[in-house]
Amino acid sequence: MRKIYRALCKAEQFLCGVGFMFLVLFVFGSAILRFFRISLSWNIDMAMLLLAWTAFLGADIAWRDGQLVGIDLVTRNLPRTLQKVIQLLVYLVVLAAMAVIFVFGARLAWVERVRTYQSMPIPYSLVTLSLTLAACSIVVSTILKIRKAVLEFNRPD
Repeated sequence: MRKIYRALCKAEQFLCGVGFMFLVLFVFGSAILRFFRISLSWNIDMAMLLLAWTAFLGADIAWRDGQLVGIDLVTRNLPRTLQKVIQLLVYLVVLAAMAVIFVFGARLAWVERVRTYQSMPIPYSLVTLSLTLAACSIVVSTILKIRKAVLEFNRPD
């Protein structure tokens, strides 16, 4: 099971990196072509699609690796046990929020399946699926963080 999870994490990192590379390429290419008075409307639509995917997948990567901005000004002077309890509560709040986002994101993706981009025959639900998939991925990452926090709860520092 861990091998599958690691493979999915690597695939997520690869897709996020490739998506970001193409995002930059489309935006930069569109700017260069606009300089020569050539307009490709699908470039911007594709860039927005890639922005959604890279932003949401990148959020999961950052959450999983502990790279999101955190404010520990209030908790750093508290007793270690209370810090662990607050951390566990934060994980539970994130888990609940991501579960809600997953449910409503899936509903929105279903509703948006008939709507297409103006410049491409791609359903707009691909954008909302990025939110749904990332929320699902963050749920899995948060469950693993909760499991680790519970296992380390009684461990002495």
